[in-house]
Amino acid sequence: MNDYVPPDDAADPRRARSRTRLLDAAAHLLTTGGVEAVTIDAVTKASKVARTTLYRHFNSSSHLLAATFERLLPQVTPLPPSSVPLREQLIDLLTRQAALFAEAPLHLTTLAWLSLGSASTGDDDAGHTQSLRARVVDQYRQPFDTILQSPQAHDELDDFDIELAMCQLVGPLAFARMTGLHAMSRHHCEDIVDDFLKAHRHPRS
Repeated sequence: MNDYVPPDDAADPRRARSRTRLLDAAAHLLTTGGVEAVTIDAVTKASKVARTTLYRHFNSSSHLLAATFERLLPQVTPLPPSSVPLREQLIDLLTRQAALFAEAPLHLTTLAWLSLGSASTGDDDAGHTQSLRARVVDQYRQPFDTILQSPQAHDELDDFDIELAMCQLVGPLAFARMTGLHAMSRHHCEDIVDDFLKAHRHPRS
């Protein structure tokens, strides 16, 4: 959980406590009622923090939502180097991602909200949305960087765009879960990885 507190709030324990109460209330509303439940009125009522105090911390409901999403994201834990075959590493990673999408729908809600963020937020909120987007990208990108930029991957694969590779590998999982078209199993993750490797393996591999 992200417990970052802006410097101005950290210098004043009362401001830090009121911010925590607001984010606790917003997080509860988000996880139980979705994005639509996180309104200024609902958060101030649930937190028992005055509206004027809320606006000292967050300049809009979009700012509050971005901070709440960011707070609920788990910390990024880089993968250690592995001697397991490249194919198995990618299958294991995708299988974990599929389970995350199935068991933690907040991740999909975050992605959906971010995809609409640039159209639904004003200039004042752009920085907060970009901060959240950067955290989400880091969360998804780091394990792929570890695997796809390893010496093992360099030896087995041709040159490719790692961001496009992430879309090719994770995209089907997110689309299947968001649309409800398909429940993705480990077998399906194997097919996705095999298609990716077939397209990018060195001829000599």
